[in-house]
Order: sequence, then C-alpha cells, then structure tokens
Amino acid sequence: MSQSSLAEELFTQLQGAPLQQLSQQLGAGQMQTSSAIGAALPLLLGALGKNAAQPSGAEALLGALQKDHNTGMDLGGLLGAVLGSGAPSRQTNGEAILGHVLGGRQGTAAASLGEATGLGSDKAGQLMKLLAPIVMSFLAQRFLSGNSGNASAGDLGSLLGQERQVAQQQGGLGGGLLGAVLDQDGDGQLGLGDLLKLGGLFGKR
Repeated sequence: MSQSSLAEELFTQLQGAPLQQLSQQLGAGQMQTSSAIGAALPLLLGALGKNAAQPSGAEALLGALQKDHNTGMDLGGLLGAVLGSGAPSRQTNGEAILGHVLGGRQGTAAASLGEATGLGSDKAGQLMKLLAPIVMSFLAQRFLSGNSGNASAGDLGSLLGQERQVAQQQGGLGGGLLGAVLDQDGDGQLGLGDLLKLGGLFGKR
C-alpha cells in the first residue's frame, strides 16, 4: 500500500510515551498492550465505517466529530484527560462512544479482543474505552482539517468505508476481529483459534 491506513497512522502516533501510559493504566506489558492496540484500532475504525455506510449514520458521526471532538487538543493532552480521574466529558467518555460505535456488540468485541491478545475481556474492554475518544479526536483532526468548510457526510462515509476494506484485506488480528464481531450474527463463537494464528496486524514491525 502506498498510503498508510488511518489505523496504522494512529498506531504510530501512540508509540512511545502514550503506549507506556496505556500499559501502566491497564497493568499490562507494553508488547501485549501494543499488540492489543494494533487489533483494536482497525476494529474501532472499521465499526465506524460500518455505521457510516448508511447516510444517517454518516450524518450523525460527522455531527459528533464537529461538535464534540474537533477541539485541536494534541494526543498527549487528550490522553491525560482520558486517563484523568475527573468526570468524563462528551469528548472523553469512552464508554458512551463505544455504545454508539459498537452497540450491542461491545461485550463480544471486548471478549474477542481479550481472548485473542491474552489481555482478558475486562482489560480489553478498558483499553477500548481509553482508545475510543482518541480515535474520534484523531478522525476529527484528519477529516475536518483536510476538508475545511467542505466536510460532507458522504466523504466521511467513503473514507471510513475504505478504511474498513483495508482492515479486512490486510487480515491479521484486527481484520479478523472486525469480520468476526461486525459481520457475523450468531452465538459469539468467533473462531478465535484461527485469529490467534494470524498474529497482530502490526506484529511484524
């Protein structure tokens, strides 16, 4: 791929101090946390892509980005706010964001990510809540700054649709989880043994 995906771009930004802070918050090793982030980002961005595939979903997402997440806060400041002990704002409330993004599949996603990465569902769910505001802020900055005054729900849906496609084409743990959590209805038996064999999306770096 000549152009990196949004997930890869954000994954790179989270290396170093942010990864260290997230690992400490979870009480997990940095390698394990990094692997889980590498799987969670395509899952979250792909889920946003599925929601934005419908015009009404794209409109709602664009409104949320413009109203709540287009603050210009840098990653360090946002991570500090997300990890802080104060009451969460609309911008930093990861649980509420996940409720919109994943709906009833939130528990399945946490269990799947937790089992595939060894984090366990509680820590995987906590990680997704920490990452959700960061994903939204990153998306707001990337999309709205590039389309100043001309941001349309259709363009946003198209951008996230491409992101979802890339995750599924690349496969790996992130793409595998995305397909298992979003595109299959059933009893939650997600074939995690197959996902584990694939390794993390960014594991070869």
